[in-house]
Amino acid sequence: MAKAEPAPRNRQGQGRPVTRPACYLDYNAGAPVKPAVAAAMAEALERDGNPSSVHRFGRLARRAVEDARARVAALVGATPAEVVFTGSGTEANNLALKGSGRRRLIISAIEHDSVLRAAPGAGVAPANGDGLVDLAALETALAADHEPALVSVMLANNETGVVQPAAEAAALARARGALFHSDAVQAAGKVAVDFAALGADLLSLSAHKLGGPQGVGALVVRDGVELAPLIDGGRQEMGRRAGTENVAAIVGFGVAAELAEADARETDRLARLRDEIERRLRAIAPDLVVFGAAARRLPNTSCVTMPGVRSETQVMALDLAGVAVSAGSACSSGKVSVSHVLRAMGVAEDEAACAIRISLGWGSTAADAERLIEAWGALYARTRANATAARRGAARALAGGARRGHG
Repeated sequence: MAKAEPAPRNRQGQGRPVTRPACYLDYNAGAPVKPAVAAAMAEALERDGNPSSVHRFGRLARRAVEDARARVAALVGATPAEVVFTGSGTEANNLALKGSGRRRLIISAIEHDSVLRAAPGAGVAPANGDGLVDLAALETALAADHEPALVSVMLANNETGVVQPAAEAAALARARGALFHSDAVQAAGKVAVDFAALGADLLSLSAHKLGGPQGVGALVVRDGVELAPLIDGGRQEMGRRAGTENVAAIVGFGVAAELAEADARETDRLARLRDEIERRLRAIAPDLVVFGAAARRLPNTSCVTMPGVRSETQVMALDLAGVAVSAGSACSSGKVSVSHVLRAMGVAEDEAACAIRISLGWGSTAADAERLIEAWGALYARTRANATAARRGAARALAGGARRGHG
């Protein structure tokens, strides 16, 4: 049974209790805010001052923003001057693709919707059955036109967790005079990210995948890359993103980035927990498929099928059992549709329609894994029993009809 937790109180101390799944396994959609992040943000909200003001209060706010900028830069091996704060990872992706000034765009077929929809008419590099972008096809696309391009290949896929050959794609782009952008929203904090070693010109990040707050992201811009702002106004963020900075959210982003960089042990722990979940689910359902299992994946991500049971049915049934998972990306206004990522991998539509994503994070425990396995196994057994009963009923009906016909 889901446990009730109190909602945040308003100033009068009033609030309604909300029901949340007791077992949250949807970290790729958004990680719960870490306590140290919430504490730092609460402290920041108690301070006054606009970071652009020159008085003491403004200077203190500016110091908080710049401290966070240094922490986010350190997470991905960039310099603080290369970090531009945005309102989300989606905005960072849009700023990269639309602000680069490059009319010719080439993206991979497995990009997040915020890249796909920001680049209508872009050339598309396909993916193979393991969920990896086809580098040969990318090279062919780059050679097809002499106009300088911008190439966008994500660092790790949000649905399958497959880590992409982004450094190799960046080298191909650089050899053709193209700019290279990578959406690292899912990768940062889960695998090592080195902006300089990657060879990227632009790199997108988001705080709420790290245990930071929603509503703040960043675009890392290599020194010397020209970038036009999407929003006109003041000269905030080095003239690349107008508008007063969200100081509390940026402070939270900085703390989350520092915590993610410091705790490398989480990678091994989550990988072991993810592998154990997959092993146990396979033991229950030998016909289960794990997408991208042959490739290197994020340690926390598993995209699996329950053959014959649609994704939305699994998500709802597990939710009723107090377990939160998702059916692919969480950025489709609550709609469940067949994943474009799985389609790009050549997965049959009926199989892709039965996939769910399990994603672990800093609060995930062995008890969470047990609860998921128990609930998933119960659903699997129930659906198989129902299918068997339906087949027997159909057989009996057929036999009865045959007997009546002979009579």
